[in-house]
Amino acid sequence: MRDKAGFQARLILNAIAPGNFFWSNPAALQRCLETGGSSLVNGTANLLKDMQQGNISMVDEDAFCVGKNLATTPGKVVHRNELLEVIQYAPATEQVHQMPIVLVSPWINKYYILDLTPAKSLIHYLREQGFTVFVTSWKNPGPEQRNVTLDDYILKGVLEAVEVARQICDGAQVHLTGYCIGGTAVSALMAWLNTSKTKDMPVAHWSLFTTLVDFSNPGEIGVFIDEPGIEYLEQKMAETGFLEGKDMAGTFRALRSNGLIWHQFIHNYLLGNEAPKFDVLYWNTDFTRMPATMHSYYLRELYLNNRLAQTNGLSVGGRKLDLKKITQPLYAVGAEQDHITPWKETFKTTNLVGGPARYVLATSGHIQGIISPPVTPPKRRYWAGDTQAGSTPEAWCQSTEKVPGTWWDDWCAWLSPQCGPLQSPPSLGSNQHPAIIDAPGSYVLER
Repeated sequence: MRDKAGFQARLILNAIAPGNFFWSNPAALQRCLETGGSSLVNGTANLLKDMQQGNISMVDEDAFCVGKNLATTPGKVVHRNELLEVIQYAPATEQVHQMPIVLVSPWINKYYILDLTPAKSLIHYLREQGFTVFVTSWKNPGPEQRNVTLDDYILKGVLEAVEVARQICDGAQVHLTGYCIGGTAVSALMAWLNTSKTKDMPVAHWSLFTTLVDFSNPGEIGVFIDEPGIEYLEQKMAETGFLEGKDMAGTFRALRSNGLIWHQFIHNYLLGNEAPKFDVLYWNTDFTRMPATMHSYYLRELYLNNRLAQTNGLSVGGRKLDLKKITQPLYAVGAEQDHITPWKETFKTTNLVGGPARYVLATSGHIQGIISPPVTPPKRRYWAGDTQAGSTPEAWCQSTEKVPGTWWDDWCAWLSPQCGPLQSPPSLGSNQHPAIIDAPGSYVLER
């Protein structure tokens, strides 16, 4: 209750800040004088346009086009079902590591945050380091998918993507990586795979990017997640079969109302500026929906009841999950200023699993901490080090050196010796999984 009251108070204080009003904003007054009032005319036009679309414009949407100047890394869709397309990327080197990387993107957003522009693309970077890369591109669900479950996302989605990659790469094990909610699904699948030990374990090792597995302290988003809040969302989803992406985006904007609401309000209306041309903001406004059944279950059983972190607390496909049974090496990444998945909470995963773990803490937030390409001079820094059983995030950080640069280099140094020898790259697709269409595919274009 105290957290909710504090959140409401911050919303009100942010809203009534003097800078949000024309007559008490010196920059707006000065701009009006300098432009002879045209800034007010432009601001009013911006306001009327945004009122028609029902949202504050964050970006010039006409400046970007997926497949043209975003998500341009060459590849093919090699598999499609009712939940996802699997994209395989063309090699960038004459030889590649034997073991492919399967990237599981969050279905709360479009996958191309991992492939923005060549200079910012993690997928492009991995190709240049000699890896074969696959990625999940999730379908934007409509009312016909209201009954899709979390089990479906894990088994018909993540597991199917793993099997497609293995079949194309001659049965090799994969390195499995999940980002945000994609990482939560990967964690559940890893526990599911380890419930019965088989000789044919499809995943050799795995990575998590800004992923919660223990939801006991989910950060600022927790102010929205309680029984009344979930019941309200369930009522909305019962009417449509899904949660609108705009509703979820509104929640995240409220958590950072100064930067994501009032900054835009001042920029667009009081100063009369055009919306910025910024690729990350464009991606952030490319909303996706959440199927009703999956989203209700996810909020209740993971956020509210924290079942995944409990031994045998959650079942997938009839198997009870125990994270301690996961023995494959883990590489986990958190972001220092992440307000969606706080880094100290993501660190907990290293103590919940049974295998060795390396943890990396990147500077910046939930997106910029992960999309951290190498640049000269370095813009970012990170801490990276193996973890010990029972270690706390504070103790780990104090004993770990902070170094300049991108953690991408550290990840590849960790991956390379484990992903097998170099060999000729696999073909794009196979007889079993022939290429369907060029990347970025069709699902990512659904809005």
